[in-house]
Amino acid sequence: MARAAITNDPYPFIPYRPARYPEREMLQRGREFSALLDRRRSVRAFSDEAVPRECIELAIKCANTAPSGAHLQPWKFAVIGDAETKHRIRVAAEVEEQENYEGGRLPPDWRAALAPLRTSSDKGYLDVVPWIVVCFAEKYIVTPEGERRKTYYVNESAGIACGFFIAALHHMGLSTLTHTPNPMAFLTEICQRPATERPYILFPVGFAAADAEVPDLQRKPLDEAMVEVPMPRGEGHGSD
Repeated sequence: MARAAITNDPYPFIPYRPARYPEREMLQRGREFSALLDRRRSVRAFSDEAVPRECIELAIKCANTAPSGAHLQPWKFAVIGDAETKHRIRVAAEVEEQENYEGGRLPPDWRAALAPLRTSSDKGYLDVVPWIVVCFAEKYIVTPEGERRKTYYVNESAGIACGFFIAALHHMGLSTLTHTPNPMAFLTEICQRPATERPYILFPVGFAAADAEVPDLQRKPLDEAMVEVPMPRGEGHGSD
């Protein structure tokens, strides 16, 4: 008999038995997934080749499995495939980016950090890609009764969901870019989203162009990305 039936629990639990693998298979699966994600790169040169809408839906379904604060899932993914709307987004994004790059809104340190990526105010790829997906973070929820309820860990939850979304796209052979023009209020208007939400990340989604190039960058090695606590004896500061 189910736990809920025994205790009349208003918040029932169900059994969870995730798959377990032999150690060798665990490591092999981990290495394969690591290698898959290591091939992922942010792309700014896209093909106009069509991408099935179901691919976008599947990526959002993957994003929707992400953990979130109190399981409130404070995100909404707006999907745009209409050429006119994509162009409106491009024009509005370039207005803000021109102020950032040509208008001096970006501080010198930030411009220096971006220099190796050769980014600019030109966002022509937003006209080219078959899809634009905008993640909106839900700041609060309005119940059917009109009650305003706060959401928790909004940035963290939406960020994890977006990470799942990116990984799903890459797994399907698609490319994207995390674009965050600042400010992004124009996306609320163009996508006709309510005041309960704020734009979080804009994703152009499609196939990389045949002649696409990406910066020749190296990711942090594991020994720079990971620390062990406490450090093994003989390593780090204060060791004997």
